[in-house]
Amino acid sequence: MVKNTESEQRERLAQLVDLARVYRGWNKAELSGALNRESSKMVPTSGNPKLDLVFALSEALDWSVGEVAEVLRPGPGHAADARTVKQLDAEALRAHRAGDWKGMETAATAMAQRAASGVERALAANRLAGAYDGQGRYTQSLAAVQSGLAEPGVTPDLRLMLQVNLANAHAMLWHLLEARSVASDLIRRFESDAPATRFERVARAFAYYTRGNSFRRLIEQDPHQASEHAGNASADLHRGAEFYEQLARDHDDSSYAGIADTCRGGILECDAVLGYRSPSDAIDRIMVSLDDAIDPEVVRGDLLESRGWWCIYGSNIALRHMNGPLVSRQVAVFTTKSGEIAERLDNWSLRERTFTNDWLRRQDAGEEVQADPEDWLLDEEDVRIIAGTMGRFPHFRDTGWKILEHAGVLTAATEGGA
Repeated sequence: MVKNTESEQRERLAQLVDLARVYRGWNKAELSGALNRESSKMVPTSGNPKLDLVFALSEALDWSVGEVAEVLRPGPGHAADARTVKQLDAEALRAHRAGDWKGMETAATAMAQRAASGVERALAANRLAGAYDGQGRYTQSLAAVQSGLAEPGVTPDLRLMLQVNLANAHAMLWHLLEARSVASDLIRRFESDAPATRFERVARAFAYYTRGNSFRRLIEQDPHQASEHAGNASADLHRGAEFYEQLARDHDDSSYAGIADTCRGGILECDAVLGYRSPSDAIDRIMVSLDDAIDPEVVRGDLLESRGWWCIYGSNIALRHMNGPLVSRQVAVFTTKSGEIAERLDNWSLRERTFTNDWLRRQDAGEEVQADPEDWLLDEEDVRIIAGTMGRFPHFRDTGWKILEHAGVLTAATEGGA
């Protein structure tokens, strides 16, 4: 039986309107005036409010617009799924292994609808977080993980998985204080009790990886303490690399080796800050590493992603330590390659860093892109990706708007299309 969401939508909207009236202590006339609606037409028959009503309700309730919209969002409208939570969990895992993130999201959503206990709801939340992470939707992944951690009776292993995903979501969103805090909690746990299982060893390695990269990113955010952040980052990334390399040897798993390689690239960026290696030497080392990244048959998966991050580290070094036209040329090489890798892997985090560093190199080079938009042309696919990146990374939205305002945009008509 298909769920009829229209009447439920209308009922939710009516409840929000009445909640606003009670919260503010308004009478019907005052409510009508605040929401700019006739009292008899407060709730539309369809249950779908216009944008001005959503804004008015957010003001009346002291909620964010997003919180009001979330309450009013239509349900999935799918037929009831007769499979058990266990069967749906197996389906979510199969989708994960296949990289079918939408399929994983569908299975996890059905899990949540059928869950009958705190543990089942937390498990569904963890699967949903994984599905969102695979799509680069880190804000939704963070919310899913937080809801899972709030459930009662969560088992220690499931709680550990949720904490690992919590650290990752914060790190992807550049919530550096939160990412370091969660990662530090995990590290302290394993300092007290050494990991006994493969997953615990992976969790420990990932905690060092996450905390190390959070410190590394603080070099940019907090340049007054750049040396301190670089030192902390280097120490954590060394440990992360060692742990991942050991996992790769013990389990013959190239994905661990790829993440270890990402740690080694981050260490190069830290070395340039600390003076252990000259910026030009670090950049030369990164350039050599890119020689085999051109052929997708040679470098794949986590190692290919690692090469993308090495490009980002190279861009960071050039932007931070070099001057003059050389900066623009060097960063352009790196962002071109990281952009290619991001597209090959459909990696939104790499896309965000690529767009950001390309914008920064144009600003540092003093290019008057406003005066000469033909120098920086975007096609409709570029605009689609920038819009997707803006949606996934709130901190990128300002940069995204600047790029769209300053670059020239090729439409189908200007490209000669129909």
